[in-house]
Amino acid sequence: MNMPDLQPLMPEIVFLGLALFVLLAELFIKSKETIGLMVIVSVAATAYMIPQSFGVTFSGMFISDGYSSFFKFIFLLNLILTILISIQYIQIERAEFGEYYTVLMFSTLGMMIMASAGDLIVLYLGLELMALSTYILAGFIRHDARSTESALKYFLLGAFSSAILLYGIMLLYGLTGTTDIMKLSSLLMKNGMRLQSIFAIVMVMVAFGFKIALVPFHMWAPDVYEGAPTSITAFMSVGPKAAGFAVIGRVFLTGLEGFSADWRLLLVVLSIATMAVGNIIAIQQHNLKRMLAYSSIAHAGYAVLGVIAGNTEGLSATMNYLLIYAFMNIGAFSVLVLLRNEQERIETLEQIKGLARNHPFASALMLIFMFSLTGIPPTAGFVGKFFLFRALVYSGYTWLAVVAVVFSAISAYFYLRVVMYMYMYEPEEGVTQDISTAAPLGLALLITSLMVIAIGIYPEPFVNFARLVVG
Repeated sequence: MNMPDLQPLMPEIVFLGLALFVLLAELFIKSKETIGLMVIVSVAATAYMIPQSFGVTFSGMFISDGYSSFFKFIFLLNLILTILISIQYIQIERAEFGEYYTVLMFSTLGMMIMASAGDLIVLYLGLELMALSTYILAGFIRHDARSTESALKYFLLGAFSSAILLYGIMLLYGLTGTTDIMKLSSLLMKNGMRLQSIFAIVMVMVAFGFKIALVPFHMWAPDVYEGAPTSITAFMSVGPKAAGFAVIGRVFLTGLEGFSADWRLLLVVLSIATMAVGNIIAIQQHNLKRMLAYSSIAHAGYAVLGVIAGNTEGLSATMNYLLIYAFMNIGAFSVLVLLRNEQERIETLEQIKGLARNHPFASALMLIFMFSLTGIPPTAGFVGKFFLFRALVYSGYTWLAVVAVVFSAISAYFYLRVVMYMYMYEPEEGVTQDISTAAPLGLALLITSLMVIAIGIYPEPFVNFARLVVG
């Protein structure tokens, strides 16, 4: 028996080794800032190896290509930014444990495996590694009842979604005799059991609808986002969502292409419902983390539009949108981390009243991120939505693009309301608007804000890169 080629797996193998090394290093290195920097160096080493590892191994079960590499860079970017905003934050929250960084790395490793999965079993293994790690991170502030509650809710609902995914995988295997994603479509069409096939596809879609928080599978997101540590909320809002879309792109656009008419119709319904619920309920929120949770739900509805378009242009638009979303959403949560002080958490609209008077720099950053999330030019959010809507129009879904534009206009109300509270109100009495002065957090804010502006002004390199890896 020949030894499988391990070259396509080298980034994951190296990253796993570094994660275990960081776990052991915590026993000897007391400075958690040093451990955080070690993780960043580990990420840089892994990112360097990714372009050199293209190939297929383990009989097609693991695929390292341009498509998976694009998502892996998003995951590693998400990890770096999360580390930068966490270094001082976990000290303030009294949750400064070395395991924090290791669990972040394990969650990211699960995402990387998901992006390269060429088989449903490998996909499930990656998903569970990511999910179990994220459950732990959501409840990492053990002395905070909200954090513990969010972890428990996430775990229970996540267990249900995993069971549904396993049921869908079991049905697909029973109908085709294989778990190879690339062979599913032809075998399902050949067997001719269309009703059973559609039921299995629906099960898989429901499971991943939970992971990316599509309505009506979104019920976990607001409570978990609000209760989890803010740095972890930022991590969860980008990484698992991007991993879910990586799998959807490979499974549905490649493995289940023969049933595209059926699953596209379902995705259209889910997308409209997601944009409607996310944007309309966000209007009622006064807690900024809950508002951003519903915002994240709405953005999942936007990102699905590229999958509905179903062509190279649409998939590349979704990938580009997820990259942009990483910068603007982590940036928004980074401002909330910036406002966390020893006295209180600044998380509500009332608490940010008059912030521009006390901290004009912090309010200006939040303004940039709110404009980008709305889709106002010349920010990156406008570019992301423009290419998504254009892909829809080119695919014949002009009416759906119009619906998306309407909901995007509705979202301006709650995003710009944040700006209004910062700039047009007097500070609330008794609220301590002290801000963090940590250099790593400042670096994260600098990176995210500059990228939001840079992509908005000159998007061509990012758009072309996404098209290149898809094509």
